[in-house]
Amino acid sequence: MPNKKTGLSFLWFSLVAFTIDIFTKYLVVQNFYLYESVNILPFFNLTYARNTGAAFSFLADHSGWQKYFFIALALIISAMLIYFLKKNSAVQKLQNSAYALIIGGALANMADRAYHGFVVDFFDFYWQEWHYPVFNVADIAICVGAALLALDAFKNSDHKKAEKK
Repeated sequence: MPNKKTGLSFLWFSLVAFTIDIFTKYLVVQNFYLYESVNILPFFNLTYARNTGAAFSFLADHSGWQKYFFIALALIISAMLIYFLKKNSAVQKLQNSAYALIIGGALANMADRAYHGFVVDFFDFYWQEWHYPVFNVADIAICVGAALLALDAFKNSDHKKAEKK
């Protein structure tokens, strides 16, 4: 039986996302004071912020238990996605890329949370007085991964419709 190449070969995406995220967070922590903001464009600042919660500061105002909950959640989700990568064929490029990006982003935010007790965020987009929640590279990796999964699902539903005809 020939050795089938699995989706695990896409884990290098995870390493890239993880490394870029950790490096950019390190630069922010070393070069900014907390809440310091540097205007880059009329709608974009680099702003050092801390998030003890999850997306959009969900559960941030709790007593600290959420740190361990989000660490466990990142580990469980990453383990599950690694399992999916192992089961996938390497030709499932969109899905494998998506899983790998989500793994890299989840583990980077998890490492930040484990080391600091919070996640370092710094991308601050705004319009006039409205500010989108500040985010980081790991969040981008997770969102791009989720978008790729949606695209893959849409693409595969079109293939299934074509096969039924």
